[in-house]
Formats: sequence, C-alpha cells, structure tokens
Amino acid sequence: MTNSARHSIVPVAVVVLAIIAIWYVAAIMLNLPWQQSVYARGDGAEVGSLQFLSDIYSQQRPVMPAPHQVAVEFYNSVFNANPSTPRSLVFHAWITLSATGLGFIFGTLLGIGLAVLIVHNRAMNRSLMPWIIASQTIPILAIAPMVVVVLNSVGLTGLIPKALISTYLSFFPVVVGMVKGEIISRCDVMRCGRHARRAQLRGTGAEFDEKKKAASMHDMVGTRVTR
Repeated sequence: MTNSARHSIVPVAVVVLAIIAIWYVAAIMLNLPWQQSVYARGDGAEVGSLQFLSDIYSQQRPVMPAPHQVAVEFYNSVFNANPSTPRSLVFHAWITLSATGLGFIFGTLLGIGLAVLIVHNRAMNRSLMPWIIASQTIPILAIAPMVVVVLNSVGLTGLIPKALISTYLSFFPVVVGMVKGEIISRCDVMRCGRHARRAQLRGTGAEFDEKKKAASMHDMVGTRVTR
C-alpha cells in the first residue's frame, strides 16, 4: 500500500471507529433506564458489569440499537426475509427503485422535449427558460406532499405520484445539459463552416474534419451531462 493511500485511509478509519464508539456509549445511556426497570422488577440480585453490558446490548426493543444489532437486523432483512413481504429490505428497495426509475424516464423525456423547443424556438426560449429555472427554487419538501395529496384526491395513487416527484428532480439537468450541448455544437458548426471555406481555398479538408469532430464531441458532452 502506498503512503498516499495509507494517509487517506487512516483518517477515515479513525473517524469511523470514533463514531462507532460514541454510538455504543449512546446506546448504553439511552437503554439504561429500561434495563434498570427490568432489574428492579427482578429478584434484586447483583449484576456484574459484563452481564450488565450484555443485557443492554441484547434488548429486544431498545431505544437505540447498538451497531452490531443494526448489522444483524440488516442481514436478516436482506438475506433471510422473504423478498415479497414488507419485512424485507429488498421489497422496499424495489418500490423505491421502480418509482425513481420511472420518474427518471419521465424527466428525461420531458427534458429532451423542452430542450428541443427552447433551442429551435426563440419565443419558447424566452418564455420557458425563466420558469424552468424558477421551478428549482422551490424545495422538494414543499412540493412532494402537495403532489401526493392532490393526486390522491383525484384517485391517482401508487407509483405515479412518487414517479412525478422524481421527474421534478431530474428534468432540470436534462434541459440545461441538452440546451448547453446544442448551443456549443452550433457555435462549433459555425466555426467549422468558416474553417471549411478556408480549407477549400487551401485545397485541404483536414482542418474542417477536425473541427467537425470537435463539434460532435461537444454535443456528446451536453448529452452526457444529463445522466
């Protein structure tokens, strides 16, 4: 392992270990009242320190679970639970992934459509672009409940309301990236035209080909930004 890699891993490991240690201490402090009440209802026998820690870290319903309890429950929820039941994290992950994926598809299609209108129509550019930018000033935490409540009132529930929230988050970078890529590529195409005329006068088309490739690369970059 190189020195640079060691220097980058050691601070992260120290911070992680410190967080785990603080977590275990906080679990003792928060779970202590319940454990003391359990001992008070018992026979009053003396309990050693190791037994005390073992009882606190093995509570069935702790106020704050210890890190090892979280890890065990995570493993059971992912690998041992039936994926078709709500007790499985795979079940909930699929619900989240399906809503997010469908929203990204909607957002990509909406963003491409708006970008085409903005690039090819000056009036649409002046009318739509300010509203698109202004839409991103509204926090998603303020919009999401209204979307869900309004759509539920008209009988639209399930996957679509969640997908529309994801659409709101994803369409803006698609619009901006496509518009920027198209504008840059147009500027480079205009430069290509000037270089092509110069190249024709000199009897060579190599410079024109290079500029054409550069313009196409800008277009690809503009599309890639949307991902």
